[in-house]
Amino acid sequence: MEMKLSVLVLALWVPTIFSQSDWWQTGQFYQIYPRSFKDSNGDGIGDLNGIREKLSYLKDIGITAVWLSPIYKSPMKDFGYDIADYKDIQPEYGTMADFDALLKRANELGIKLIMDLVPDYTSDLLDWFQKSVNRVKGYEDFYIWHDGYPDPKNSSNRLPPNNWLSVFRGSAWKWNTKRQQFYLHQFLAEQPELNYRNPLVLEAMKDVLTFWLDKGVAGFRVDSVPYIYEVRPDSKGRYPDEPKSGSTDDPDNFDYLKHIFTQDQPETIEFVYLIRAFLDEYKRKHGGDTRVFLAETYSPIKIIMQYYGNETHNGAHIPFNFNFVKRANATSKAPDYAAIISLWMDNMPKQYTANWVIGNHDNRRVGSRYGPGMIDAMNMLLMLLPGASVTYNGEEIGMLDVDISWKDTVDPAACNSNPQIYQQFTRDPERTPFQWDDSKNAGFSTGNKTWLPIHPNYREVNVKVQQAAARSHLKVFKDLIQLRQTSKTLQRGELKYKALNDNVLAVQRSLSGSNTILLLMNVSDKSQTVYVQQWSATIPASMKVRIASVQSKRNANETLKVSSITLDPYESLVLE
Repeated sequence: MEMKLSVLVLALWVPTIFSQSDWWQTGQFYQIYPRSFKDSNGDGIGDLNGIREKLSYLKDIGITAVWLSPIYKSPMKDFGYDIADYKDIQPEYGTMADFDALLKRANELGIKLIMDLVPDYTSDLLDWFQKSVNRVKGYEDFYIWHDGYPDPKNSSNRLPPNNWLSVFRGSAWKWNTKRQQFYLHQFLAEQPELNYRNPLVLEAMKDVLTFWLDKGVAGFRVDSVPYIYEVRPDSKGRYPDEPKSGSTDDPDNFDYLKHIFTQDQPETIEFVYLIRAFLDEYKRKHGGDTRVFLAETYSPIKIIMQYYGNETHNGAHIPFNFNFVKRANATSKAPDYAAIISLWMDNMPKQYTANWVIGNHDNRRVGSRYGPGMIDAMNMLLMLLPGASVTYNGEEIGMLDVDISWKDTVDPAACNSNPQIYQQFTRDPERTPFQWDDSKNAGFSTGNKTWLPIHPNYREVNVKVQQAAARSHLKVFKDLIQLRQTSKTLQRGELKYKALNDNVLAVQRSLSGSNTILLLMNVSDKSQTVYVQQWSATIPASMKVRIASVQSKRNANETLKVSSITLDPYESLVLE
């Protein structure tokens, strides 16, 4: 673990008061992976009409905004992140009329719809790239091209410009026979990198933004932001090699190099500010609610904080906070969780809004990463910390990763490796179909085969079963959102937190004139007794159980004396 137990004594007050919250500042964002959410036509692939059918479910549990992973027309080499037409819908998912119907229904239900924008690269089938290959005027430098260098061992061969590696293994340079140059691709060879040093590229992407904003979407989650820019070549046109990292001996592995020239370049922050300014200007011209900007970044904390803005520029409303995803696992102790909270809250300027992410389509599911006993605890933490929460579809019912064989693997990140190491790279386990009920294919599809296998536990872990149960992950999740939406304390209150011992984390939210709310979470498989009032004198002597994890023996509205509380293994309680 990166966090040390020396933070055990950590106990901090953090003011989080907003004079007036905008809709996104305490929003419940919900990521839908369309391919896996709901299939309406029996082809084994989720689609837009399936999503529209299930919007009432999202409304019922309290979701305020839905982010759709890419639905654009695509050859699907990377399941939609390789875009062949930014202004059309992938036929597997439906038509533009289906999208319009989805957006209309979302608006009727008061759910914001957010598109996934992929600005760093395109499909090699997009007409921009084809025009660039053919050196059509205005498109010559839409992508990053280079002659490469003669191969001293083979005069008919050219060598790549440098040693840069693709995220999906091997060289990040691909030779194009027609243009007789290499092009850069930081991901798949079928995903050429756009060249944002050409101002025409930014204008083309603004045109894409305008198209979807005019349709009425509420904003964008912007993909792979750290990769937008690479370092400039030197005066001789040479790109520098990146140094070895020393973390692996596999020269094709992306982690073989330190990516100091291909990520987090200074111009990337300028790009973030330009996108925010464009969205703000659109609102100024057209009115309506804030068009939100969610930025995907796994960068170092000091760089992420620049995404928010500076003295003269506004940046992303929500630069994603992946610290729980990347810095915690099943072995993490309470001080580790406290340190993760501090990492964000101590670095974030107070005028900005925090956000918390515990899962997505690129990382193992919560129940598989932290252990099934931690599902409710992590959702409680997500919902009780100040700011926006981001939930990946299925985490509300505690879906688990599926063990997928090499034969059934479809993720290019894994398929570009081999049967011995593919599980280090695959993202398929967390992308499997949503489990709606105990019928065929978990109610996801009426077809004979689904695009990825369904978890064998679907008869026990599904929406229908959990809606009917007296206590379930889904009911805990729904109760948490309801509390967030009704509690002024959670919306505007101060934050205090501490690891009471190695295994129990306490999170207190307080607001003058409103009820104090306390989260106690036992992250261990052993019972723990804690003395909360020794930590915080502002905690009432007795509090009522508002929400209890599924393994708890306590019931809602049960009164507890806070002076001494014993928590069962993995028990978590929200007290008020």
